[in-house]
Formats: sequence, C-alpha cells, structure tokens
Amino acid sequence: MPLVVLAVIVSLLGHAVGAAGAGEALALAACVGACALARVRAAAVLLALTAVGLAGIGRASAARWRDAACTAAMLERARTDSLRVVPDVDAAPGDRVPGRAALDWCSLAVGIRARGALVGGTAYRVAATPRMGTRRLIVEVRRSPLPAARTSVLARWRAAAARRITARFGPDAPLVNALVVADVHDLDDAIRTRWARAGIVHALSVSGLHVGIVAGVLALVAQAAGARPGRAAALSFVGVGAYVLVIGACAPAVRSAVMFGAVAAARARQRPVSPWAALALGAWVPVLVDPAVPLDLGWQLSVGGIAALEGAGRLCRTLGLDGSGWRRSLQRDVVTGIVASVASAPLVAWHMGLVSLVAPLTNIAAAPLFSLAQPTLFLALLLDPIDPAARLVASAAVPILRGLDFVARAGAAPSWSALVVAPTLATCVLGGVVVVAGLAAIVRRHRGPPLVLAATAAAVWGWLPLLPVGRPGALELHMLDVGQGDALALRTPAGRWILVDAGPGPPIAPDAGRRTILPYVRRRGGDVAALVLTHADLDHVGGAASLLAALEPATLVEPGFLARSAEYRAILDSAQVHGVTWRAARAGLALDLDGVRLRVLAPDSAWTAEQTGPNDASTILRVEYGDVSMLLVGDAERAQEAHLLDVLPVDALRADVLKVGHHGSRTSSTAPFLDAVAPTLALVSVGRSNRYG
Repeated sequence: MPLVVLAVIVSLLGHAVGAAGAGEALALAACVGACALARVRAAAVLLALTAVGLAGIGRASAARWRDAACTAAMLERARTDSLRVVPDVDAAPGDRVPGRAALDWCSLAVGIRARGALVGGTAYRVAATPRMGTRRLIVEVRRSPLPAARTSVLARWRAAAARRITARFGPDAPLVNALVVADVHDLDDAIRTRWARAGIVHALSVSGLHVGIVAGVLALVAQAAGARPGRAAALSFVGVGAYVLVIGACAPAVRSAVMFGAVAAARARQRPVSPWAALALGAWVPVLVDPAVPLDLGWQLSVGGIAALEGAGRLCRTLGLDGSGWRRSLQRDVVTGIVASVASAPLVAWHMGLVSLVAPLTNIAAAPLFSLAQPTLFLALLLDPIDPAARLVASAAVPILRGLDFVARAGAAPSWSALVVAPTLATCVLGGVVVVAGLAAIVRRHRGPPLVLAATAAAVWGWLPLLPVGRPGALELHMLDVGQGDALALRTPAGRWILVDAGPGPPIAPDAGRRTILPYVRRRGGDVAALVLTHADLDHVGGAASLLAALEPATLVEPGFLARSAEYRAILDSAQVHGVTWRAARAGLALDLDGVRLRVLAPDSAWTAEQTGPNDASTILRVEYGDVSMLLVGDAERAQEAHLLDVLPVDALRADVLKVGHHGSRTSSTAPFLDAVAPTLALVSVGRSNRYG
C-alpha cells in the first residue's frame, strides 16, 4: 500500500474517532492497527503515522468543542436579536426547512420554522429563542430580511434552482429536487422508506455518481460546441465545480469532483493514476473543510462504494467475466451489485436500520433509468430560460421518474425485501472488518492474511448474539433522550425490557420510537416483554406504533382514556395486527418479570370517568426490585397527586426514585406529594430550550 494512501487512511481514522468523541486510546489502537495491517515495520514511519492519526483526533475534537460553543453562543445571542439565519429553500408560513445560522465567528446547520413567507438564500432575524431539537438547533424566523449584503450568493442560487424545479415539475418536484440539488426536506417519508427497502435510496441524495453524470454531460456539450477534448475536460471540470458549490458542496459530491479533477489532470499530462490514490485524495479533501465528515453516511457510502466498484472489477476479471456480450455484461452487473450491497450493508444497517435483500437486482434495473434521468433533469434545469425547450426535456424526464419509482415499489413490495435491524456498534465494526478484509483479499495478490482476518471477525460476529445480555442481579432504569417527551426503559436482571412511554412522533416531532428507542434497545439486545403507555398525549405515545410493529412486545398496558387522535388509533391497530395483548392500566394490576414487580397504583375506573383530559388519567407505576423502589407518574398533575394521597397509604407512595410528573411543570410535584414520596433521586425528562420555558 503506498505510504501516502496509508497516511490518508490513518488521518481519516483519527478524524472519525475525534468527531465521535471516542477515547484517544481507541484511536491510537486503530491507527497502529492500520499500520500493522499494511506491514509498516520502520519505527520512524510508524511514529509519523501515529502522529498523523493523533493530529486528526485533535482537529476533529476541537471542531466538536467549537460547535458546542457555537450552539451555546447562538442560544445566548438570539436574545439580543443579533443572530442571523439563511434558509436553504423558499418556505411558506408554517413550513420547516433546513438552513444555516451564523455568528461572526461560526455557523451551524439548523432547522428553521417559518412564521412568514421566506425566500431561500436570504438572511433573516430569529423570531424567538432557539431550542435544541433531537439532532440540531431549531429556530423560528419571521419575515424581516436583513440587508442584501448579508445574504448568501450560493444559497440564493440553490434556492432559485429549487424554485425553478418546483414550478417546472409540479408534484414530481420533491423527487427532482433531491436528485438535482440535494434538497430532500420536502420528500415524502413513504418515498424514502420505499426506496430504502428496495436498496436504491442512495440515488435520493446527490452523490459521486450524480456528479460523474453531470461531468459527462458537460463534456459532451463542450465537444458538441467544437471544443477539443482537453479543453472540453477543463470546461467540464469548471462546470462540475460550480455545480458542486451550488448544491451545497456535500462531501460525496466534493469527493467525486476531486477524483474527476485528479484523473483529468493525470490524463492531460499523460501520467498513469492509481484509482486508490485518487480515491484517497477525494476522500481526504472534504475532511479539510469539515473534520466530522468521516461520520457522514453520504461520505461513507460514497468512499465505500468506489472501493467496492474497484473490488468488483478485480473480482470480475478474476472470474473471467471481462468479455463482451449481453450475458457477460449482465453477469458483471450482478457481481458488482452483490459486492456493493455487501460492502455497504454495515453502514446502511447502522445509520438506517435496514438491510435490503433485493438491492443487487433493483440496482440493475434502476441503473440505466437513473443514467437517463440525471442528465435529462440537469439539462432541463440548464434550459429553463428557454421555456419551450425546457418544457420538452422536462416532459421527457417524467416517464423516467415513474420508471424509477416503479422499480422502488416492485422491490419494496415483498415482505422479505428488507430486514429491519438495529445492530450494536461491535456488530457493525466487525461487519466493517469483514468487508474491508474481503475487499483486500480481492485486490491483493496474497489473499491469505486478509481472508484469515475476515474469517476471524466473522466468527466473533457469529458468537456475539450468544453472549449474555444484562447484568445478573441488577435492575437498570434507562431514561432516553427524546427531547420534549417521555421514554423510559427498564432492563430486568435477565436482560428483558419493559418500555414505559415511547416519546414524541409526527406531526409534532420525528418518530422517536423508530429513530431513538428502537435502535437503543436493539443495539443492547434482549426481548421486549411489555410496553406501558402512561397516557395518550403525543409526546408520550408518538413512537408507540413503530415500537409495536418492530419489537412485538407480549403485552401493551395503557389506561384506555378515550382519545380521538389518529395516532392513538394507529397504536391500537398496530397492537391488533401484531398480536400484542392489550391490558387496561387499572389500580391493582400487577406484573412480575424476572424478579421485578410492577404495580399499577392508578388510575381506577371511577376516577378516569371523571376526567376531561388525559394527564390526570395517567398510569402511575410502582416498580419494586429487592429493597429498591421506583415511582413513574407520567404527566400526573395536582388533582391526581391529591387523589393518590387520599386513597393510598403513605408507604405505597414512598420510593427511592421518582420520575417527576409532567416534565417538571409547575402543574405537578406538589409539596405534600413530594413529602410522601421522599425520593433519593428525581428524574425530569424535558427538551432543552423547550417552548414551555
């Protein structure tokens, strides 16, 4: 392995570990391990490479701390009306769109809630104090633009392109925006899920393949205009650079543009270029801009995809599939699809919780359609000032888009088309080792060492599920970060789970069940014995339908207080479809599981019948294990607390741990109630900078 390529790999490992906040010892081990696999024996070289890895750790860690300081400064500066935000696209009142917030010394990607009509690429003042969402800062913006000098030129260009696409393509505009300008904010979740199950979701974000197709179109246009091949390549590179900047310079696009430039420059000078060297350069350049790029799924899939394609090409030559004819071509496509799908499986499983089983076949069907759609859509955007020509090209693109979606529908239709997974970090790392070692065995002459490494990692991977889960003799209470909402998980000494509430969900927030709770539980292993819902408010049950479908707990316990929302009906429907036993949460109900006793203290039927809102009909759950007790009270307010004091003896309420009612609101936690419970530890689940104060 060339030393420069090895140095880039070590640097990327260091940046990844630093951006993830992992320990320096782990990073050092990873860097030394990479050097050892490459058979670096010289002490000076090993020391230099280790220094490169540690430099990557330091740079990524510093960027992580800077972003945290920037977030804190933005929360503070918003109160003085000195924070400016720029939406990426146009927004109508009530829309939620991506954008960037900026101070004099830093900027961050944020989510924007529009109070009025906003123009993409224009700077605005914030309308209220920002708050932390589950993944990023959320700001509200009113229609009061700042002076034009403070707007973003590139953001205006991108917003203008999205505006023209929306006007030109109508109902197909969200899909076209995703394919052409990397704007996915308005894309329907059903399309994302369908394309993910079919294994072609990578096409919905602008990647290296998109940029390569655009480069080819620009080169053909330049040659058709009379430019010589060398000049056509130069003009194509300039056009690709402008395109990458307009779409936001996402890491996969930058990687592809750098590789395209490196190969074009080498050809212009009639010099050979190693595909691995070009890939290393393309992978490293985006890290110079953003040290956290190695954690980005798009970058990971882009780099891994190119490596897989190179490995698949070597494998096809080894298998003698490099001849001509449609049979050979089809065989090469099948082998390439399988290698690419296997190579990307650990990444997709970790980030998206899915592994598509039909991806090799659907990609064969989708590839020619996509190769037609991308240049057609790009040409329609270029010809937009010439309305008749743009209308003709856009009309030609519509059947191709329908064909792509048909492939996605057909691929996602079978129930077995994709596996829903939530692997542990150890499982994904071992899977990554198997993939990297397998690719090394394909491209290297001496295949023995990488094959041994792959077999060892696969063996450990196979034994992992057989290891015991949980801690014998211990009951664990996990309070999950779902923002403004509740989600708790009890893990029994035998490693089984009892989930209490499921966090928020649409339309008030992303589905916490699918995005947070399901991966958290699956990555730690163990079956789910019961799901307890304290009441039907959406910040407690928004993710319940997803959890019932994915985890299929044996029992669903909830108070049965009548709620007319579609979300509550979806929970009951999901329980029925998946054969989950429903039990009403009523005073006196008791469940015993692995030595853990759960007792429902409230509500009772008479009390529930008198209530007009769900909060004071909350399930009050007492958990007992050994001499430790916990009291989980949902959103119980003053009235229900007083009722509990009236109908129960003080000893029944006393507990070591209290999950504080109603997110710490002043509607709950009265002094008499707290005196009766007398907790040693009190836990409050609340969203940072939430709108309730």
